Parts: sequence; structure tokens; C-alpha cells
Amino acid sequence: MDEQTYLVDRELEERRPYARRRVALFTGAYNHIADGVSLTLNRLVSFLQRHDTETLVFAPTVDDPPVNHAGTLVPIPSIPLPGRPEYRASLGLPRSARATLKHFRPNVVHIATPDFLGYKALRLAERWKIPVVASYHTHFSSYLKYYGFGGLESVMWRYLQNFYSRCRHVYVPSPSMAEVLRSHGIESGLRLWSRGVDTCRFNPSRRSNEWRRSMGVGDDEILVSFIGRLVWEKGLRVFADVIQNVEQRGIPHRSMIVGEGPALTELRERLPSTLFTGYLEGTALARAYASSDVFLFPSDTETFGNVTLEAMASGVPTVCADATGSRTLVEHGETGLLVPAGNSAAFTEAVLHLIEDHEERRRMGGEALLRARQYDWDTVLMHIVRWYDEIIDPEVDFSGDGFMKDLPVPLAKPATSPLLSQLTS
Repeated sequence: MDEQTYLVDRELEERRPYARRRVALFTGAYNHIADGVSLTLNRLVSFLQRHDTETLVFAPTVDDPPVNHAGTLVPIPSIPLPGRPEYRASLGLPRSARATLKHFRPNVVHIATPDFLGYKALRLAERWKIPVVASYHTHFSSYLKYYGFGGLESVMWRYLQNFYSRCRHVYVPSPSMAEVLRSHGIESGLRLWSRGVDTCRFNPSRRSNEWRRSMGVGDDEILVSFIGRLVWEKGLRVFADVIQNVEQRGIPHRSMIVGEGPALTELRERLPSTLFTGYLEGTALARAYASSDVFLFPSDTETFGNVTLEAMASGVPTVCADATGSRTLVEHGETGLLVPAGNSAAFTEAVLHLIEDHEERRRMGGEALLRARQYDWDTVLMHIVRWYDEIIDPEVDFSGDGFMKDLPVPLAKPATSPLLSQLTS
């Protein structure tokens, strides 16, 4: 791959004045995979470019990447992860990339992944005395148990505590995720950086009975859906258990899985009656959300839950794990139902409750829509701009302008609802 196609046009740089903010972003996922992290970061870079912020992205890439990335990308050498080739492990920060970074002269280094590349960027920024901020996107420690490395969780947390203690700010997507970080000694500089949703794309008007019929789903059939990457850490074994349990009880319904990933083959074998659409995006994805009746998302590894918010914006009630991310979005008994993580029996009862109660589905779907409309992307992304400004101009007080100071200590724990107690009894 021709690295020159990604490098900063130095001649152009020298002819124009430096922007007020110059941010070097380091991430393990940007254009080589279309997941929640990469899409969020591309949206951030696009927003920054419209708000007087020069951004240079350092990340692994591949030939013919699936994401048409925003901004200027400096490719980093990488290799496919064993067993998960769609993800890539960065091999550090080569001399050519360091030279590009030095010429760029960032006044903030933003690290989105605490991997080898992120660690090298952290060390270099410390050496060059450039302030570092980090955003927490992936709940890495919760993934270990799915790959047989649960015994390494304490080691992982010690590394993360050391890494994030050296950052001026740590941007976390939900209060529940901040609680987890604090419980492991990551306390200073936490800022709540939520996620947004495009309510023009994801909304109930995308529902299409014609599309449902083309998929073999009747107008009056209840469609239970999962949307996301097909990896086991997303709670897919629980999803399969629930669908099989509902089928065994003879309750009329249909089920649908939208997405691709390494779990696809086994899911097809376990769920021969389920509809599999493959990967969808844009209008087709929005139509799949809105044409569903119940969104079942048992993942307990989320830091936020973008797909849950998109389902809510589509007016669909959700059944999610009572875990980080989801419990911040879902108001139990109001916009959906929260169920103890991994409890297939309780998930089955929650799904049956919504399948059989039309009025409850309608009410929760309406409440979910109203809540989703509170998550406006421009407001969410402007917080990052303000936090960069706090670091660049520490004498300026940005409070009162959509600015959020450090998260309060401690964060209140969500109350357990009576309905949740009923589901688990």
C-alpha cells in the first residue's frame, strides 16, 4: 500500500495557519472494520474538522477497507488477530509515523485503544510533553472470559490502571462504565462522553410491512431481532437459548439476526427457523430495526450500547442485560426490560412478556423513542471540543457552555425495579 496517499500534504500545511486545535488520534480500529468504535471515531473526526480542529489519525488499515474514513489516516503496521482476523494488532509506532507526528505538532494526543500502538503513543507524548487524553470504548477485561483467559483479568486491570492514570482525561460512555473503572482504581479525570443517534435515519417511519412480507414475516407476527457483530461476547448464546425456549413453548413469533461474524455458522445450525440478513447499513439497516417488534440484546460487554440506542430511536422496546452500558440507556419497565446477564430463563420470560402484551410493547416503544431523542450527536461531540479546549487553554472557564466537569464521586447505583425482581424470581 502506498503510504504517501495517507500522509499529510506538507506543502499545504506550511501555506496555511495552524488550527487552534491539533489532535493526533491513535486507535486500533478506524477504517479496516465497521464496528461501533470505528464508526464513532470517524464521526468524531468529521465533526472536529468542521470545528477548527486539525486531526491526524494513526491506525492499522487493510487493502480495500470497508469504511470510507474521515480525515487523514497514517497507516500503522499490523497483523490479523489469531482467531479473529477481522481485527488487527498494531505493531507499534514506526519511525516514519513518528516523523509525521512530529511535523504535525499536535497540542493534544487522544488515545482510543490502550494497545501496543496506544502505549507507544503515550510514552512518546510524555517524552515530548504533549497532554494525553483517552476515550474508553471497549470493555476489554469482560472479553477475557469468552476466550479462556479469565485468569488474566487482574493483570489486565493493573495495566489499564497504570495506563489511564497517565492521561489528563478519560472519556467514558456511561455512568455505569465509570463505576466499573472507579472500582478498579481508575478515578481521576473521568468525563462522561455519551454517544448519539441519528434520529433522521433511525426512526419508526422506517417500518415496512412490505419488507417484512418479502422476508416471510406476516403483518401480525412478532419479530424478535438481534442486530450487531456476530461474536459470542455479544450474548449470542443467550439469544439462541431464548429463541429455542420460545419455540419449544409453541409461542407464535419470528426471529431475525442482522450482522456478520465468526459465530454465524453455529447460529445458523442452532436456529434453522431464524432469518439471517447478513450485514446491513444505511436505510436497509434502519428499516430492519424499525420493522422489528422486540430488540433482544443480551451482551454484558458493552461500554455504551450503540445498537440499543438505535433500536430505541426506531421505537422498538428492548430486552438487555442488566450490565454496563445497557443499564444507562434502558429504563427498566419504561423503555424496555433489564435482565441479569447470562440468565437465559429470565431473558425468555422477559421476551415472552413483550411478545404476548401488545399494549406493553407499544407503550415501551413510545417511551424508548422519547428517550433516544435526548441523545443528539452534535451536543455529544461538542463536549470533546470543550474538553480539548480546557487542556489547550487552562485559564479559560468553559463551564456553562455545554461543558461537563469531572464526574461526581460516587456515582449512584441504579435501583433494582420490582419488575426485574419478578423476572428473576
